[in-house]
Amino acid sequence: MITLFVSDLHLSQQRPEKLNLFKKLLTGPAKNADSFYILGDLFDDFWIGCDDTRPPNPEIMEILHKYSSHNNTQLYIMRGNRDFHINKKFAITTGCQIIDDPTEIYLDNEKVLLMHGDTLCTNDENYQSWRKFITNSLIKWIYSIMPLMLRQYIAYGVRGHTEKVVKNKPPEIIDVSQDAVISEINKYDVKTLIHGHTHREAIHKIKTNGTSARRIVLGDWYEQDSILIHDKNGFRFERVENYVKNNG
Repeated sequence: MITLFVSDLHLSQQRPEKLNLFKKLLTGPAKNADSFYILGDLFDDFWIGCDDTRPPNPEIMEILHKYSSHNNTQLYIMRGNRDFHINKKFAITTGCQIIDDPTEIYLDNEKVLLMHGDTLCTNDENYQSWRKFITNSLIKWIYSIMPLMLRQYIAYGVRGHTEKVVKNKPPEIIDVSQDAVISEINKYDVKTLIHGHTHREAIHKIKTNGTSARRIVLGDWYEQDSILIHDKNGFRFERVENYVKNNG
C-alpha cells in the first residue's frame, strides 16, 4: 500500500516548472498510489473561488480532475493558509475529498494525525487571531458572495500585508510551538503527526508521557520539491523529480 503526502506546493504562473512537475507526478507514479494527500497551500495566490480563472488555476483544477477521474487513487486535500476558501464546488470540480484540519488516518494499523501546521504556531498570536477571523463561517460566506473583482482586490491586499509582516517576525515566532505539538499528540493519542506550513522538512523525535512519538514536517516546493512516501518500508522523503524519474 502506497500513500503520498505533499504540502506547500505554492503553484503559480511565475513558476511554470513547478506546475509541470506537479503534472508529471500526477500523470506518473502518483497514479500507482492508494491515497494521495495534499496538506494545504496548493496555490501560491490566495484561493478565492472557482470563478477566478486567472492562470494557473484552471490548469491545476484540470490536472486534479483528470487524476481523480482516471485511476483508483483517493485524492484528499486539506485547506492551508493560502486556500481557506476551497469549498464543495472545488471538490466536485476536481474530484477530491476535502478533509478537516486535523484529520486522523490509519497506516499499517497505526493512527496518524494530519494537519496543515499553522494552528501549531501558537506563539504567533497575531496570526492566530487573524486566522480565527478569516475562517469564521459568516466571514467566509460574506466573502464568497462578493463580486470577483472585489475578492481579488482584498486577496491582493492581504497577501501584500502578510508578506511584509512575516519578514519582520523572528523564526521562533513563525515556527510551531513544541507545547502545541505535544498537546495535539496527546489529545488524539497518536505516535505520528504529519504537517506542513513551516517548509522545514524533517522528522523530529518527541518524548511525551514517557513514550516516543515523531513529528514529520513536509517540505515546500519553492526549493525542496518534497514528497513523503509511506509504503511497506515505512516513511521516507524524496525529491519529486527523482521520484518521478525512478518510478515513471
